[in-house]
Amino acid sequence: MPLFSRHSEPVEEPAPQPVHEERPKRRGLFGGNRSPSPTPSSSTRNTVSTQGTSPDRSGGVFRRSTDASSHRGGILHRSFGNGAIAELDPSIVQARERVMNAETAEREADRALMAARESVREAREHVRRLELEAEEEARRAKIKQYQAREVSKRGKQLGRKHFPSCQ
Repeated sequence: MPLFSRHSEPVEEPAPQPVHEERPKRRGLFGGNRSPSPTPSSSTRNTVSTQGTSPDRSGGVFRRSTDASSHRGGILHRSFGNGAIAELDPSIVQARERVMNAETAEREADRALMAARESVREAREHVRRLELEAEEEARRAKIKQYQAREVSKRGKQLGRKHFPSCQ
């Protein structure tokens, strides 16, 4: 009998039994909003081991949960007690909504303030351009006035040399 021989006998795989393991609720920096992943069934059991670590798959190491409750993000939507938002006091929910509305109003006010500042800057720039144009027109008007005065002086001298009695 060789040392490294294979002896292949048909081995039947035991039927998979449903696994009902209860996962603890995760709380912390990275696990607060995630819902537990479903327990693997017989059809998904082979792919579960590669799902979390393969970057080629639709999920990844840091993939987000896709259930509707996970779309609520931000500090105000996290609950710090038992983890259930439905159990929050109505006054807390109302206060949270008021804070969120105030944040939205503040962002809109910031946008309006930036738009007003931009409008003021454009108006000042327009006034500055008008002042420069007026200065340039005044400079041209002075030059034109000087030239007109010179032409007028020369025009007054016309005909005086020939008619001495008109002086």
